[in-house]
Amino acid sequence: MPFVLNFLRSARTGLLVAAGLAAAGIALRPLEAPAWEEVRSRQPALRLESIKDALGQGVTVGLLGGFRAIVADFFWIRTNYVWEKYDLPATQTSIKLVTAIDPRPTYFWLNGSRMIAYDMPNWRIDKAGGYDKVPDTVEKRFDQEQSEVAIRYLNEGFGFHPEQPLIRLEIANIYLNRLKDTVSAARDYAIAAEHPDAPYYAARIYAELLRKMERNADAYAYLRTLYAKLPADNPQAMKSVVLERIRELEAELNVAPADRFRE
Repeated sequence: MPFVLNFLRSARTGLLVAAGLAAAGIALRPLEAPAWEEVRSRQPALRLESIKDALGQGVTVGLLGGFRAIVADFFWIRTNYVWEKYDLPATQTSIKLVTAIDPRPTYFWLNGSRMIAYDMPNWRIDKAGGYDKVPDTVEKRFDQEQSEVAIRYLNEGFGFHPEQPLIRLEIANIYLNRLKDTVSAARDYAIAAEHPDAPYYAARIYAELLRKMERNADAYAYLRTLYAKLPADNPQAMKSVVLERIRELEAELNVAPADRFRE
């Protein structure tokens, strides 16, 4: 019986203490937000360069251990959140942070570069007054600047994915679609096409760019060599399309019937 009485007294004391703390918490709540704001105002801002320095030393990655992929996914979600708000500085910073945390997925490199090269010039034009007001020279400058940022970013990706054909193709796409630089685009499509894991379309685009540059003889020689390498049983190789282009070039180059390509 004494044990029961002691237990009840202890329980009652605990309840009184808990109630007192709860009442104090409620009473202090109006002071909580200003206090936290004061604390935050005295803290140094979190900067990407500081994070990248730590990552470069392997400190943060080492602490994350096997959680790198999860943390990178979390920051990628954050990237999409700021991207939807057209927040250029935050989006660009977040893109680079994701691959600093986990550079292994090519998905991050490819989609991050697309945001930089394709979306951000439009954001800058809209902020400057829209397409109706912004001069063509300014539009081209925005395209040039953001494309250069995207290409530098993709080149960093080669440090983790040496000569990865999809990264090389992404660079080629930026040169072709954003910068209208056919020569540079052709160079990178050709490099990508030489990789054994490259998609078949890389070689076809390279040949078309040779034709665009009025290098029909080079395109013809390239396609003849390419045709012999393509598998007949893979529809993605589009071997029949390559043959059609060979025939078109033979007509344009006036190749004699005796010298035409034989399957």
